[in-house]
Amino acid sequence: MIQQLAAKGLKVATVKHHGHGGRPEIVEEKDSDKHVKAGAAVSLVEGGGRMVIHAENDKWSLSEEIDMLSFFKPDVILIEGYKNEPYPKAVILRDESDLELVGKLHNIKVILCRNSELANVLKDSSLPVLDINEGVSWIIEYITGTQ
Repeated sequence: MIQQLAAKGLKVATVKHHGHGGRPEIVEEKDSDKHVKAGAAVSLVEGGGRMVIHAENDKWSLSEEIDMLSFFKPDVILIEGYKNEPYPKAVILRDESDLELVGKLHNIKVILCRNSELANVLKDSSLPVLDINEGVSWIIEYITGTQ
């Protein structure tokens, strides 16, 4: 989806929630890590056009993360995780245990199914219910306003 949006000329930013517990990996013992361990709130490393920002806080809200990405003036910000946030969302159902998400989550725009049996269960839904591959095209059309 990112590649297709970028190919349409859109500047895409992403937020990914690290859902594996703990903190995401960083390169230990580099200067930027040493700066943060010494007390810097934020350390930025730039070289060859690449920028890496390392910041520590007790907890970052999605709103703060979006504010940070907004500096880069993206056309669209895709968010993975954060399913209870109010933003428009596509819900991906892997199996029947995920069906409960459809009733619990708010602002669902499309339901994407990894198998056709799930799609059959939701055939009476007022929302679009699509195969995961068709769903990517639907989302791109939704974002670009070409639906």
